[in-house]
Amino acid sequence: MPSFFIDRPIFAWVVALFICLIGAISIPFLAVAQYPIIAPPSISVSTSYPGASPENLYNSVTRLIEEELNGANGILSFESTSDSLGQVEITAFFQPGTDVEMASVDVQNRIKRIESRLPRAVLQQGILIEEASSAVLQIITLTSTDGSMDEVALGDFMVRNVLGEIRRIPGVGRATLYSTEQSLRIWIDPEKLVGFNLTADDVTKAINAQNAQVASGSVGAEPSNKDQKVSALVLVKGQLGSPDEFGGIVLRANPDGSTVRLRDVARIEIGGMGYQFTTRLNGKPAAGLSVLMSPTGNALATASAVEAKMKELSKFFPANIQYEIPYNITPVVKASIEKVVHTLIEAVVLVFLVMFLFLQNFRYTIIPTIVVPVALLGTCATLLAFGYSINMLTMFGMVLAIGILVDDAIVVVENVERIMAEEGLPPKEATRKAMSQITGAIVGITTVLAAVFVPMAFFPGSVGIIYRQFSVTMVAAIGFSALMALSLTPALCATLLKPVKAGHGHARRGFFGLFNSMLDRTRVRYTRTVGWSLKRTGRLMIVYAILLIGLGWAFVRMPAGFLPVDDQGFITTDVQTPADSSFARTEAAVKAVEDYLAKRDGIKDVTFLTGFSFLGQGMNTAQAFITLKDWSERGKTDSAAAIVNDINKQMEGLRDARISALQPPPIDNLGNSSGFSFRLQDRGQKGYVALRDAATKLVNDANASPVLQKVYVEGLPEAPVVNLMIDREKASAFGITFEDINNTISTNLGSAYINDFPNRGRMQRVIVQADSPDRMNADDILNYSVKNSRGQVVPLSSFATIEWARGPTQIVGFNYYPAVRISGEARPGFTSGDAIKEMERLADLLPRGFGYEWTGQSLQEKLSGSQAPFLLALSVLVVFLCLAALYESWTIPLAVLLTIPLGMVGAVIASTLRDLPNGVYFTVGLVTIIGLAAKDAILIIEFAKDLRAEGKSLIAATLEACQLRFRPIVMTGLAFVCGVLPMVVASGAGAQSQQALGTGVMGGMIAVVILALLMVPVFFVFVQRLFSRAAREEERALAPANGGEMHGPPAPAQGSAAG
Repeated sequence: MPSFFIDRPIFAWVVALFICLIGAISIPFLAVAQYPIIAPPSISVSTSYPGASPENLYNSVTRLIEEELNGANGILSFESTSDSLGQVEITAFFQPGTDVEMASVDVQNRIKRIESRLPRAVLQQGILIEEASSAVLQIITLTSTDGSMDEVALGDFMVRNVLGEIRRIPGVGRATLYSTEQSLRIWIDPEKLVGFNLTADDVTKAINAQNAQVASGSVGAEPSNKDQKVSALVLVKGQLGSPDEFGGIVLRANPDGSTVRLRDVARIEIGGMGYQFTTRLNGKPAAGLSVLMSPTGNALATASAVEAKMKELSKFFPANIQYEIPYNITPVVKASIEKVVHTLIEAVVLVFLVMFLFLQNFRYTIIPTIVVPVALLGTCATLLAFGYSINMLTMFGMVLAIGILVDDAIVVVENVERIMAEEGLPPKEATRKAMSQITGAIVGITTVLAAVFVPMAFFPGSVGIIYRQFSVTMVAAIGFSALMALSLTPALCATLLKPVKAGHGHARRGFFGLFNSMLDRTRVRYTRTVGWSLKRTGRLMIVYAILLIGLGWAFVRMPAGFLPVDDQGFITTDVQTPADSSFARTEAAVKAVEDYLAKRDGIKDVTFLTGFSFLGQGMNTAQAFITLKDWSERGKTDSAAAIVNDINKQMEGLRDARISALQPPPIDNLGNSSGFSFRLQDRGQKGYVALRDAATKLVNDANASPVLQKVYVEGLPEAPVVNLMIDREKASAFGITFEDINNTISTNLGSAYINDFPNRGRMQRVIVQADSPDRMNADDILNYSVKNSRGQVVPLSSFATIEWARGPTQIVGFNYYPAVRISGEARPGFTSGDAIKEMERLADLLPRGFGYEWTGQSLQEKLSGSQAPFLLALSVLVVFLCLAALYESWTIPLAVLLTIPLGMVGAVIASTLRDLPNGVYFTVGLVTIIGLAAKDAILIIEFAKDLRAEGKSLIAATLEACQLRFRPIVMTGLAFVCGVLPMVVASGAGAQSQQALGTGVMGGMIAVVILALLMVPVFFVFVQRLFSRAAREEERALAPANGGEMHGPPAPAQGSAAG
């Protein structure tokens, strides 16, 4: 193959240009993301039952839906929350690779089966099934610039003009309004109702009867008389359209002609449909809309589409309405990718300088450099073919590949240059000879490097997706590099290089002369050291064995981790007031947090959603979404981690509220914070109280542990509840049914959605509820009245009493068991892996009947941790088998494999020195080191094997191979180290990820260059002596002739390679 391209250089250029062209065309079509879609696909099921208690909601609604979800195809886990606002939220996670649309249809069909068993109020509210991730992509706000519109009016404008448009954007899974649209609110006065001998039930029935759509038909419709000339629609105004018209609804017509109308017993207005949420932007009221991505959406594309749509819609907004997108998670995507692109360019420049330092000729240096863009563009085309995106992982793969890409070309150029300098051959002939020597090595190196990364592609689950990104990128880049090394590089060598006279090699004077003399002296010392080592192979192998034991000890002691937590340019803060807090108390705490954040440097925007938090929904909760200033405007004291720590410290003393600031996790949809996600389950039907007590004990034990900190129950605490004790016998004696009592209480306290009315072109709800002064005290409940079978109005106080107690404000279920969500993090000096182990140890101390499961990032970390050793072992095995097949020998692969732990030693030491955990990036780094260590070993052993075949002795062949390959190994090693150096010293967006990957790989490569150069000859000689009879006979023959020294005339190497 190389000869073909040496004779046809234009053909080689055409092949390279075709690869570049296809790659360049594919780039605009590649999606850009921070990470690929790693989290399992999810579907959310939500509904509401206004006024229902959490326990009632959980038993009558949530459990029924959970039962049906339990057997859904491909379901991984599901979690439910039933809260005091009557909201049910169930999120079902499916196996990676599941078709989300088909899963959604399956869920819909399953819920259909139990609809008849659900309360009527739930069916009336509707059950919403959405394909959405749990991570908030953006928050859009509307504000009134002149203060003429209140939050309800802004919310209504958003529903009418923005919400539907946003939901239609491809990639948007869910758009939720955190304000309210308008509705007709009928605020009844229970005392006035009693005065007119009426009840809330009479009001709802009258509205139902008198606000109705009438399909009245037409005059003269077919069949008609033959002489009928006219036909006309008959219109009956059944639906009422204004508060005045509703005020005229007749509740009762008396025999004397007088009437009781709705306005006589109620206050009627256009108000909000619900009052559980409010939005504030930088301390001012606003209407808020959160946008969540679909599980298969691309964050950057979706966010850009939302921004474009809002820009378009704003042209039609009134002059006094202004929109903002204060919270957006995508700037970190652009910043991270830009940062890695800069790293890529820096790596190419550094690699070029290293090659120029060693090759000392611009023509020699430009040849390997040309390979880089060709291989990278070819990789882009491969990513598009596999349906992958440009993301942090694929870009990291390309940065790692740069040092490897130039390797093959360097080996070719360096060998051609050496032959031209030593033998004086013209470039074309020198290239032919060089390629005949090293084609086998290039094929071997490529096979081994590709084989190292292939096993990564077949790992299951979310962690497998991470490994697959690296695998495909690296294998593609290495494949194109090898293709260029066998086609374009020899063609360029034959045409670009100038002839060199025999003996005129490297420069003798100037800077390069100084460098060459220093390198030559180092090589002489190195050869002497190797000669000394080869006489002491046994002792050195004992040292190596001790090193292996030390490596095993250090590797096991390395703290475990998953992905590093980067500064993503935004944080969240949870505000939780006491369980019995009113909305006003929560808002006061929110304002205190807003005041602090307004003064804190590094913060750009603060969006507060009151009534909502990741812990649950209720009047005592609020969640802040805080956007930080650009990375370039923030120093170390204003990093995301520093701001989080400051908020937690400064707000710790705030009375009446618990404030918790958190950094987001590295990957969307794997939890809401960077700590662990633990679920304690009641598997033994112990009951709510026992589960609560077990959770309290576990949290207390965890916070007392030296390993854990900030461990808390991720949810809402118990709150005071009012138990309405109904004497059913008395109620029956009064002629009152339980349904009558239920309707009265739910209408007065919880609100009743009656039907709809037309309001400026949109059908909106008619809602009845007791006016606020009649809902403020528990005793007000006893003043509500129920009509009995005889038409008499009976107050609830006649047959009911009130008792105060404490009860749950939220009930959580996980995989069909009642559960408690627990979050926390490791103390400084410990990793997330240590935290997981400690939580499991403490949970095992709980009484029987309580189980636990991990979810989100913690689950993926456990999976990745358990897979990593297997992945490394598999990569080593694949390398061994590939080498055995290539060299038709079992011994040569063994000598190569012995080199691998040397690189791992460097990686472990480097990561330990920088306190980096054994996470996903470290594993990827180790796999890369396996390939690179094997490559350097092959370069020496391939030459030693060939020299043995020429008849040289084992020792002589090994020493000559070391001498020949010293320069290229140092050059390729230094090129790779410089290629990853920008990652090691990275700062800004995505810096922690770059450092985590770069540090291990750089440390490993330094160890490979230093230790492998010294130890590979020892391994080769040791293995040959151990397994090759010819080597042992040769040693015995040479020993007496050299007085015990193992040097002398070459002996034939019969079967030495066969082992």
